[in-house]
Amino acid sequence: MMRKIAIILSYDGTNYHGWQMQANSVSIQGVLTSAASSLFNEEIKITGCGRTDSGVHAKMYVASFDTSSKIPLDRIAYGLNSMLPPDISVKCAFVVDDEFHPVHSCIEKEYTYYIYTDTVRDPFLENRALHYRYPFDLERVRAAAAHFVGTHDFSSVRSLGTPVKSTVRTVFKCDVTKENNIISVRISANGFLYNMARAIVGTLLDVASGKISPEDIPDILKSCDRSRAGATAPAHGLYMTNVVYPERFGLKQED
Repeated sequence: MMRKIAIILSYDGTNYHGWQMQANSVSIQGVLTSAASSLFNEEIKITGCGRTDSGVHAKMYVASFDTSSKIPLDRIAYGLNSMLPPDISVKCAFVVDDEFHPVHSCIEKEYTYYIYTDTVRDPFLENRALHYRYPFDLERVRAAAAHFVGTHDFSSVRSLGTPVKSTVRTVFKCDVTKENNIISVRISANGFLYNMARAIVGTLLDVASGKISPEDIPDILKSCDRSRAGATAPAHGLYMTNVVYPERFGLKQED
């Protein structure tokens, strides 16, 4: 009897060429697939909730696979973690409905970008947050971030990649907070275009530097012109932090 298993995992993306399996590069999906196939002693095909780029991290990531194995549900995370490197960790596993799909069933994703504002770099934040050495006007950046909330064509804050049917997305939240010297830009949406979160952050950094005014954001979005927005922020400051699914895909945990 086949079971569909969903797992929640987290990872430090520093040593990987993104989520997606690649022939000549080490990826999160590739390492996880190898571990799962060994654990279950069968060929496992893992589907993830999105393609994180090289160097991007995840505090919460959802993936699923089918297996005929009878390994108890509460031992799956333990078994996988015993085979995975220390920068990838499976938190828990669930039995899910056959209709569940990590991408197509998702109704909301959240990314958080971390920036530390200090004149001196912090070796413990290397590859985990963007070092920004200049003054950062928090209220000015917050005012700009608010303009990204809503339903818009986000062509001006995306990179060309896999073709999509529409470049319209709905952003539910774009919050900018500060704790000590760490700035957090938290963006949740019903979907993200390629590099959309990083391009929004890059545009907010241009607002912080005075290159762009907060009041310019609506016109930048309406223009659908990538050259008018900020540069794509470096990958190492970005984390996937939440993935939301309808309640009908409630957990079906075994005893």
